[in-house]
Amino acid sequence: MTLSQNQIKKKYNRFSLFYDLVEWPIEKLLFSKWRKKLLKNSKGKVLEIGVGTGKNLSYYNYHKIDLTVIDISKGMLNRAKEKAKKHDFPVKFKLANSEKLPFEDNSFDYIVCTFVLCSVSDQVKILKEMKRVLKKKGKILFLEHMLSRNKFIAFLEHLHNPITKFLFGFNINRKTIENIKKSGLKIVKDKNIAVKDVFKELEVTK
Repeated sequence: MTLSQNQIKKKYNRFSLFYDLVEWPIEKLLFSKWRKKLLKNSKGKVLEIGVGTGKNLSYYNYHKIDLTVIDISKGMLNRAKEKAKKHDFPVKFKLANSEKLPFEDNSFDYIVCTFVLCSVSDQVKILKEMKRVLKKKGKILFLEHMLSRNKFIAFLEHLHNPITKFLFGFNINRKTIENIKKSGLKIVKDKNIAVKDVFKELEVTK
C-alpha cells in the first residue's frame, strides 16, 4: 500500500532528527560526488523539490542561479534552513506539497529532484506538476534509485521494499522511468551510476 502525502510528511518530520547521521556513510562515499556533478551547470531560476536537510545546497553556484527550495516536511525544511544560514546561502524556502506546486506555469529554468521520487505517493502526478512549472526549454535533473531490469536485483528490491517503506517511508522498487514517460516528459539523458541500473542520473525536458 502506498503511503499518503500526510503519512510521508509525518515520517520525515520524525526522521529529520537523525536523517543525516543515518545516511552519512553512503553520502560521503557516493552521493556527494553525484550531487556535485549534477548541479554544477544549473543556472537561472532553479527549483529544488524535496530539499530535505539541504544536502544539495553546498553544490550550487549561487552566482548563476536564483534558488527556491520546497519540502513537505517542516522538520526537514528547518534543518535545511539551518545549513543555509550557517553558510550564508541565498535560498528561498517554502513548505509545500509537490503534488500541487505553489508556482505559476513556465516559472523555472531548472528543476532539481534528488532521491525524492522514491518516497512520493503519486509519481506521475508530481512529475506532471514539474512539467507544468518548467519553462519550455527548461531541464529537470534527477538522481534516483529505482526498480532494476535485472530479475535477480529486482527480486531483492521487492523483498526489501516493505522494510524501507515502513522504517523510512521510501520505496526501492519504483518504475520511475516508466512513470516519467507517462507524465509526458522526455528523457534526454539516462546514465546508470551504481548497482547496474538501480541508481541513475537523469536529464529530462518537456
